Amino acid sequence: MAGRFIYVMGPSGAGKDSLLGYARKRLLGEPVLFAHRYITRPSGNGEEHVALTVEEFAVRSALGLFALEWSSHALHYGIGIELDAWLARGCTVVVNGSRQHLQHTLQRYPHTEVVHVDAAPHILEARLGARARESAEQVAARLARRAPFSLPDGVRCTTIDNSGSLEAAGEALVGFMMKEVASGEAPESRTGSAPR
Repeated sequence: MAGRFIYVMGPSGAGKDSLLGYARKRLLGEPVLFAHRYITRPSGNGEEHVALTVEEFAVRSALGLFALEWSSHALHYGIGIELDAWLARGCTVVVNGSRQHLQHTLQRYPHTEVVHVDAAPHILEARLGARARESAEQVAARLARRAPFSLPDGVRCTTIDNSGSLEAAGEALVGFMMKEVASGEAPESRTGSAPR
């Protein structure tokens, strides 16, 4: 693949959607594409995605129209196969992904650059409560999933702390993405590099 693949992940409430929205506005005109997520949940509440019914999602999955797909909290998530065409054209592609699905992603895209967005526990709890997407029990379940995760050997991970201002964390993400765009190093030569 000629392009760069950036996989953004982090616990619920870390502010991934807000950060990606910030980066998208700042990178207008750059060869950076933000992959659409297809989710079996109505759109809104600050999250940009393509809403599908469970039946619609199942049909697309059966037709092989998802490059990546996973399930979490009774919802189905998918990233369309347009991802492969974008990478083949040399674009930098950004995906809002799942920590639990990272291993599968790395199997399909071994040269993935991982970005882990995190925030202080009290910030996560406040954000989850404020977005009013879920019940108190569902919020508690999401917070309980904030267990440490491990990366396979040789996988680089850049961590961005989004506990403070959106602008500070957003500029950190934009800076990382622009370095990926500007990098002339072939992805194959970076395999086995130490975590950042």
